[in-house]
Amino acid sequence: MSNLQKIHNLFTAYAAKNVEAVREIMAEDITWAIPGHHPLSGVKHGVTEVLAFFDQLAKANFKAEPYAVVENGDYVIDHHRGWSDEAGGLDLTWCLVFRFEGGKIKEVTNFCSDQHRADLFFWQVYPLKPIPGRLA
Repeated sequence: MSNLQKIHNLFTAYAAKNVEAVREIMAEDITWAIPGHHPLSGVKHGVTEVLAFFDQLAKANFKAEPYAVVENGDYVIDHHRGWSDEAGGLDLTWCLVFRFEGGKIKEVTNFCSDQHRADLFFWQVYPLKPIPGRLA
């Protein structure tokens, strides 16, 4: 199976909320980098953190419409429209770069067409708890 087909399977499994199928496509030590300065940004390490990120992202009711998905060796690049109507809405283009190793997704880097708008949106959807509840 091509890496391109594996990405298609990832999106299909994610849309169907099939966590086990999503897990099977990812390396256990996957890293997934989310840019920005908001509550969901940062590098997720391992399948458990990536799946927890997906759970949180689902709360924003995000939808995606692919524009182009291409494969080159160990890389798949996905360019898509991503949007949500939550918290006043967000409608941007995104680019995900997937790197495969050993037949599984090893590394993902996410790029956003307007990071400032994305940051504002995610702060509206995921506000911090008041002090002292937000402190560990």
